[in-house]
Amino acid sequence: MTRQLRTRTFVGLRLIALGVLIVGLVVGVRSTATQVDADVIEDAEKTLLVWAGDQAHQAPDFVAVVDFDAESPTYGTVLRTAPLPPSLGSGAFGNEPHHVGLSADGRTLALGGLLSILRGQDQVFFFDVSHPRRPRFIRADNPSRYASITDEFHALRDGGFLATFMGGPNGAHPGRVIEYDRHQNFVAAWPVDPPDDGFNPHGIALDERRSVMLTSDFICPLLTLHVHGGDAVQLRGSIRVWDLAHRAITRTIIVGDPSRPAGTIHVQLIPQDHGRRAFTAGMADNQLYLIDPRRGTATPVFDFSGFAIPNAPVWPQLLRTTQDGQRLFVSLNYAGMAGKIVMLDITIPEQPKVMSVVDLGAGSGPHYLRLTRDERRLVVSDYFFVEDLAPGGVVHAEGDHKIHVINVGRHHMALDTRFDLDFNRDIRTGPARPHGMVILGARD
Repeated sequence: MTRQLRTRTFVGLRLIALGVLIVGLVVGVRSTATQVDADVIEDAEKTLLVWAGDQAHQAPDFVAVVDFDAESPTYGTVLRTAPLPPSLGSGAFGNEPHHVGLSADGRTLALGGLLSILRGQDQVFFFDVSHPRRPRFIRADNPSRYASITDEFHALRDGGFLATFMGGPNGAHPGRVIEYDRHQNFVAAWPVDPPDDGFNPHGIALDERRSVMLTSDFICPLLTLHVHGGDAVQLRGSIRVWDLAHRAITRTIIVGDPSRPAGTIHVQLIPQDHGRRAFTAGMADNQLYLIDPRRGTATPVFDFSGFAIPNAPVWPQLLRTTQDGQRLFVSLNYAGMAGKIVMLDITIPEQPKVMSVVDLGAGSGPHYLRLTRDERRLVVSDYFFVEDLAPGGVVHAEGDHKIHVINVGRHHMALDTRFDLDFNRDIRTGPARPHGMVILGARD
């Protein structure tokens, strides 16, 4: 009898302990789930940062903080601006804000001044965006000993950046790729011995795991200016294949007709592609090219001439791909006189097919593209480039300075008409030119 009682008591205690354990686990799971949900909500893409410049060059260049929360009553509104600081003096003005990069951890924003060199100013600017709605200036850099005409940034896994500079110290070829470390310090200018055959890198794409990098040569910047021997458009048409680990160019791929350079403004690797292939667009010949780095070939696979309008060039410009490597987005700029965004099915890269087109209307001039992480929204800025800083130049593609949001479905795109942002109307210091953009959370 006593033995049975002890056994029952022991079993009962075990059941109670097991019950407590189960309750604890459930509470723990719920607590963890709540924390995860909170983190997801906190990290949701609800803030759009836009790198822009005052059109009159009278106010400092700035980062505009825009409400990107589609559920917010202030969706599409400029919440504040973070200008380049007074400590930069005149270097805070007239940099011609261009492309941007976000560090691998999402905490550092790198910004390029395309024409900073014309005034002898810093060309690269870094902001801390740990609190996306309150960007904080960190520092600026000027690698003018090696390069000028800052263009595209690409984040590195270690926290640093690689940035293309289309020009050398004098604005002509050869340009460089400049490396910065995770503390925003200059590391080196690559390659050590640059080629002398029109190396003017604009676009950049890389795969660190495979040690592959591609850059696209676009134009000789110096010759576009009103200078002796200038007032000309000397386009390039080539893709450079790099051994990323050694920061060395291993091959040059000529794109299109070398006697009539294509103007290869951008390049994008195709995610999930076993051949490590990429796309580039010829801004001058309206062709989409499939790049095979291993074979050294550039094959035209799509002709944008079908989107031509009267009295304007088509100008296919920037590219964005989905992470599954099945869709490609392309901005058609029309020299700032019109604008369309094209979504292509690239499931078979050799045979792209049009899936959807959004017409942004007369005077739009779309250029820069940014796709959200969930790939359900594509953000577009309507401004390419105007050479109105002394000494001036031949490029004038103004656009209408609007920012658009396009809702992206699996097979169709549609303009989000609720998002109404106009940098001619909505910036306190006056009309401004929006260019590069990143999308972050809502931490204030």
